[in-house]
Amino acid sequence: MPSEVSQDLDHSRIASLVARVLAIHDTTLGSPNQNFRFRFRGRLLKDSVEAYDELAAAVRPVGFTPLFRQEGEDHVVFLVQGVHEPRASDARVNLVLFVLTLLSVLFVGASMSYTGPAPLGGAGGVSFLDNLLLIGRNLPAGLPFAASLLGILGVHEFGHYLAARRNRTAVSLPYFIPLPLSVFGTMGAFISMKEPPRNRRVLVDIAVTGPLAGLVVAIPVLLYGLSLSRIEPLPSSVAGIQQLMLEGNSLLYLLAKFLVFGRMLPEPAHYALPPLLHWARYWLLGTPLPLGGMDVMLHPVAWAGWAGLLVTGMNLIPAGQLDGGHLLYTLFGSKANRALPVILILLGLLAIVWQGWLLLLFLILVFGRVHAEPLDQITQLDGRRKALALLGLIVFVLVFTPIPLKVLGG
Repeated sequence: MPSEVSQDLDHSRIASLVARVLAIHDTTLGSPNQNFRFRFRGRLLKDSVEAYDELAAAVRPVGFTPLFRQEGEDHVVFLVQGVHEPRASDARVNLVLFVLTLLSVLFVGASMSYTGPAPLGGAGGVSFLDNLLLIGRNLPAGLPFAASLLGILGVHEFGHYLAARRNRTAVSLPYFIPLPLSVFGTMGAFISMKEPPRNRRVLVDIAVTGPLAGLVVAIPVLLYGLSLSRIEPLPSSVAGIQQLMLEGNSLLYLLAKFLVFGRMLPEPAHYALPPLLHWARYWLLGTPLPLGGMDVMLHPVAWAGWAGLLVTGMNLIPAGQLDGGHLLYTLFGSKANRALPVILILLGLLAIVWQGWLLLLFLILVFGRVHAEPLDQITQLDGRRKALALLGLIVFVLVFTPIPLKVLGG
C-alpha cells in the first residue's frame, strides 16, 4: 500500500510539471520492458523549443530526461529515467595527438619541399633511416604545408566545437589523428558529441558550421597555393615513369584552377570526346589519363588546400554520423535512411576505381548506420536552418572528389 501511494504521488508530481507545457490528453506508465517511465499525449501550450527547455530544467532535479515526439496531430512527451552527465575529457590527450600530428604533417611538408642532394649511401645504397634523418633536419621547410593543412582542419573542427558550445551541447575538444609517412601526414580530426543534440536546429548548426568554416580557409589557401604552382607537361606514356601522382578533381577544384590559370587542367593532348563529356567522365572516373597533356604541379600550400576540399567533401557525404548525414536527417527525418543503401552502393562502385573508399565504406557500415537523433523531434527547422542544410548539401556536390588519387609508375 505505501509503495502504491508513493507511485501515485510521484506520478501526480511529474504530471503537474508536464502540464505546465502540455495540455495532457492521456497518460501511460512505462513498464520495465519499455524504455520510458511516463508517456504523456496532448498538445504543447507554447513554442516547442521553449517548452522543451522549461520541462528539461524542471524534471532534471528528479532524475528524468524528456523526449519530445510527434504522433499524427498529437505531441507526445516521454520521460526516461536518468539525465545526461557529460564525462570530462582529458585535454592532455588532445594536446599529445595534436603535437604528434603536427610533427607528422611537418615531415610530409618537409619531404615535399626538399630539393637538396640525396644522402650518400654506402655499398648498400641510401638507407631509409638516412632519408628520414635528412628530411628531419629540414622540418622548418614543412611549415607552410603544415600550417595550411592544420589550419583548415583546426578551423573545421573548432567550427563544430564553438557551434556546439553556443547551443549548450557538450562536445570534446578536437582529436587530431597522426598518420606518419602518408601523403598528408594525418587522417584528419574529429570531435566527439557527449550528449544528443536538443533538436534539429542545434544539429544543423553543429553539422554545417564545421565544413563551411573549414571551406572559408581552404579556398583562399588553395588559390594562393595555386598561384605559387606551375604548369608542366605530363609524360606521354606510363613507361619509364618512376612515380607520378595525379590528384582528383572536384567541381570547385576545377573552377579554382581555371580562375588562376585560365585553363581546364589537366589539359589533355587532344579531346577524344566533346569537352563537356570529357570533363564529366574525367571528374567521375579519372579517365582517360591526360598523358602528353599539361597539368599543374602543386606547391605544398596548394596541396594542403586541395586536401581541405577533399576532407570537406568526405565529411559532407550524406550518410550516418557524417556531417552530411546529419544534414540529410534534419531535412528528411527517418526518411533519410532510405538514402543509405544508395550511398553505400555508389561508394562500393567508386571503390572499384579507388580502393581508398573501402575504408570509409567500412566505417559507415560499422559506425554510421544510425543518426544522432535529437531529444526534441517536434521542433522543425526554421527557414534559416533549412537554407543552411541545403547549402551544406550543395557544397558537398561542389567539393566531392570521386577519384581522389591516381598513382602512376613505381
